[in-house]
Amino acid sequence: MSRRPFLRLTVAALPLALAACATPVNSSDAQVADARTVSPLPEAERPEGALLPPVPQPPERPVAPPSVTDASIPRAQRVENFVAYTAQTYGADPAHIRRVLAQATVQQRILDAISRPAEAVRPWRDYRPIFINDARINGGVAFYREHRHALERVAAETGVPAEYIVAIIGVETSYGRVTGTWKVLDALYTLAFDYPPRAPFFAGELAQLFALEKAEPQLQLTELKGSYAGAMGMGQFMPSSYRLWAKDGDGDGRRDLLTHTPDVFASIANYFVVHGWQRGGPVVARAQRAADAADFKPENWEPVYPLQALAARGYTPVPGQPTAEGATLLSLDGAAGMEYWLAYRNFYVITRYNRSPMYSLSVHQLAEAIRAGVGR
Repeated sequence: MSRRPFLRLTVAALPLALAACATPVNSSDAQVADARTVSPLPEAERPEGALLPPVPQPPERPVAPPSVTDASIPRAQRVENFVAYTAQTYGADPAHIRRVLAQATVQQRILDAISRPAEAVRPWRDYRPIFINDARINGGVAFYREHRHALERVAAETGVPAEYIVAIIGVETSYGRVTGTWKVLDALYTLAFDYPPRAPFFAGELAQLFALEKAEPQLQLTELKGSYAGAMGMGQFMPSSYRLWAKDGDGDGRRDLLTHTPDVFASIANYFVVHGWQRGGPVVARAQRAADAADFKPENWEPVYPLQALAARGYTPVPGQPTAEGATLLSLDGAAGMEYWLAYRNFYVITRYNRSPMYSLSVHQLAEAIRAGVGR
């Protein structure tokens, strides 16, 4: 999840919303996804007039209990409570947990970055060129051609088009070139015990890191590098995403998301499938707005509005654009004025990787450009 040097990886300053990853753009616009927020809104908070059921989502990942995260408890006691919680929950050896934590270092630069007030979010006209440019497109075409066989095999098995897998890697880490330089252990330790606003989430991810080590003993916890939020590898998976949804793409008995491309491709595709990707389904459609239509800004990206309901509001697909049963509406300030998009189920799935709709539309448009470049 995701994501560019220290502050590349993210939007450093955002109150993270990490989903799979933590994506970086040298500004707050990356809207880093937040792992726990990948679940749909409670029924009572759903937008008025939602007529279609939400896309089913996996259970929320556990967060650490108050005994670990309550800042009124002395820090040393919280650390010891963390050891007990992790050992009991995931079966990790308490002595091993203590040995590893003893090697962790609090990183003040991470605390400074995450505590910094968020910058204003860039409009779409400024955000889009960060990812939709010749260098990113050409890099994606070259990466696709280099790994065509493995990518297309995963696409055939999962229904997730190869170009979307490549686009995620391109947006997250520039095709694996920028995966983060922070020690994952330091990042999660710092945010778990010294950043109370997100302590339940990050302490939960730190515990998941020890659980991941049990499943993937080849990982050296004290050596892992990633984003300042603890996201790892070419696709920038948080520890819980890695543990729960990573796949062994070539049957070698390991799930290596750091450098082993067969596992990276299979894991990104599996993340999409688990979160509801529909084989062959559309992602978005450009929409037109009727002259008398009122502004309509849904509060989340669930595709719960029948197209007829959106048409009644004055928003319809541009002729020739794909359609689906349900959608939501995106209104973005583009280079040539306002743009309107109908966002379908598969768009919503991309927002489970990173909650920013501009991130998701960038992934879609980069994927389209890569597909055109490789002649598919």
